[in-house]
Amino acid sequence: MDKAGEFCFKVDSDMVDFRRRMTIPVIGAQLLHVATVHAAERGFGYDDMQRRNVAWVLSRLAIEVSAHPGLSEDIKVCTWIEGASRLFTERCFELTSSTKGSFGYARSIWAAIDMETRRPTPLDVEALNTYRVDRPCPIEKPGKIAPVENTVPGEPYRIRYSDLDINGHLNSIRYMERLLDMFDIGMYAIRDISRFEIAYMSEGKYGMNLSIHCREASPGVYNMAMCNEGKAICRAAVAWTDPVRH
Repeated sequence: MDKAGEFCFKVDSDMVDFRRRMTIPVIGAQLLHVATVHAAERGFGYDDMQRRNVAWVLSRLAIEVSAHPGLSEDIKVCTWIEGASRLFTERCFELTSSTKGSFGYARSIWAAIDMETRRPTPLDVEALNTYRVDRPCPIEKPGKIAPVENTVPGEPYRIRYSDLDINGHLNSIRYMERLLDMFDIGMYAIRDISRFEIAYMSEGKYGMNLSIHCREASPGVYNMAMCNEGKAICRAAVAWTDPVRH
């Protein structure tokens, strides 16, 4: 079996926004699906980990795109493991479309946690590095995001049933959606997101009352935080750009 994996899909109507273009959370969801399938096919997927009473958790994700695919475009996602250490593994992605060619890359960092204690557990570094691929991923790695929760007021949000994932915690993509809902629709009408980066810090739970904070750190770049009782459960950075006109 190849070390890298390639997966294809078509952009359907439920994947696009009012501009008929694929959204960042949908791209994120496709990346996580591809990562799940790639891992399962190589013996370290959800079921394999569950037998060891551990689960994969996404620690960081950075997505950069130069274009946003439109309705009915054919998309291919390639994913590969860049490396693994005792507690973390790094996974990369390349996105290509039938009309735009290569239009995006992503980097992600994953950890495994004990399903009972919710504490990190060591990875099988040798087995994971069997699938390591020396392939370029030409975007900046996820880095430290400055806290903003003590500098600007937050908008309240309460975690609901539809926000929960298979583990009963706030779904990784719901974090992204709630954060990006902080921007006015007028921003989406005239600008594009060129980079979205998120650091997951702790698990959101049903009924938890959150506050979501957003502050412009530099022109077109916003730092964000999602907090519970004043403590961040995630931080994010969003970079906007003017769309390319053809």
